[in-house]
Amino acid sequence: MVEALRGGGLTCVEITMNTPGVLETIREAASSFPDLTLGAGTVVGATDAKNAISAGAQFLVTPILAPEVIRAAAARSCPVICGAMTPTEIYSAYTLGADLVKVFPADVLGAAFLRAMRGPFPEIPLAPTGGINSETAPAYIQAGAAAVCAGGWLVNDHAIVSQEYEEITRRARALCLAVEEARKAGVR
Repeated sequence: MVEALRGGGLTCVEITMNTPGVLETIREAASSFPDLTLGAGTVVGATDAKNAISAGAQFLVTPILAPEVIRAAAARSCPVICGAMTPTEIYSAYTLGADLVKVFPADVLGAAFLRAMRGPFPEIPLAPTGGINSETAPAYIQAGAAAVCAGGWLVNDHAIVSQEYEEITRRARALCLAVEEARKAGVR
């Protein structure tokens, strides 16, 4: 799966902590793909944070505002992308030390919400996730997103079971192209 994503042009891949055998998977992926920036997602506690970093994760992603994960990551000089939904959570995540704030669920909040958050928080790098695909990503980039995060659209249970690696590569390539084109168009 990681090879298929890499083949599509992604340089940053997250493996969620709720994946069976996740720590071994992170170790193997870190060893096999040293050119990738590899992270651990769905990190909700300090123990998971420490274990993921020890396994080779180069960044952590939380689904929630998780101060203990931010502290554990900072203690190990590991970047953290902290999940947030409300303006208060976005601000709190950043002031607690999150390097990037994951705005979730993006498909519910929309690009207009992200654009609105850029007003009071222009210094906070925001990365929407949830419902991101090659068609929706450009609106978020043009709304001022520092990055976009795609998950289920790229890699879902069906693709895993069916081993649809070529489709995953195609989707990753389409996402990279959509983001590149949106960045050329600039923030609107």
